[in-house]
Amino acid sequence: MQVQDQFLSESKKYQMINNTILNIFLSYLIGSFSGSLFLGKLKGVDIRKHGSGNAGGTNAFRTQGFVFALGVLMIDILKGYICAKYISYFMLLNSEYIGTSELNILLCGLSAIIGHVYPVYHKFKGGKGAGAAIGMLLALHPTSVGIALLHWIIILILTGFVGFGTMVAASSIPIYLYISGENLTFNYYPILSIFLALFIIFTHRSNILRMINGNENQFEKAMIIKKLFN
Repeated sequence: MQVQDQFLSESKKYQMINNTILNIFLSYLIGSFSGSLFLGKLKGVDIRKHGSGNAGGTNAFRTQGFVFALGVLMIDILKGYICAKYISYFMLLNSEYIGTSELNILLCGLSAIIGHVYPVYHKFKGGKGAGAAIGMLLALHPTSVGIALLHWIIILILTGFVGFGTMVAASSIPIYLYISGENLTFNYYPILSIFLALFIIFTHRSNILRMINGNENQFEKAMIIKKLFN
């Protein structure tokens, strides 16, 4: 009886590992779906041939306007949210391996973000991961989205740099978690927040170079402080 129970336990573990791999792969495929290219196809435009050439929300806004960019952002957010909230949800039903289930949720969310940045359908050239990251954070820890959004708005108003604001916003999350000492539902979340911040900075490396060279685009309409003192 003990041998049989051990066999069933081992079998269950292998099944969970297989399910986790399947969930990660499915999340990557969902993340690879590009909202900007999909909406662009409906509109008859490829935003990769306009502006910065990036298939993300910022370039969509600069080249196609607010409504188009909003549609792109909603799709990107939805990808991250669905993968973190639903693709991996059934793993939580097995409380015996709750730690594995938590990790599975985080991995599914990250896979969606990686798919967004490196989409298999579009020669691995996608956006910069911010939209999908927002979706994942909404599913895991909505407070983080509020903290990040606040920092993003402040930086945008002060500097007009959207990319820089995104990097600061992502970096503010692990700092907030450390300072607040918040008791988190997900034990792996602080590690995830650090990795996510570094990854967002990495995907915005071209923005960093343009800022250093002095040719990064600024959203001047958002620079309220500058307008007040000029």
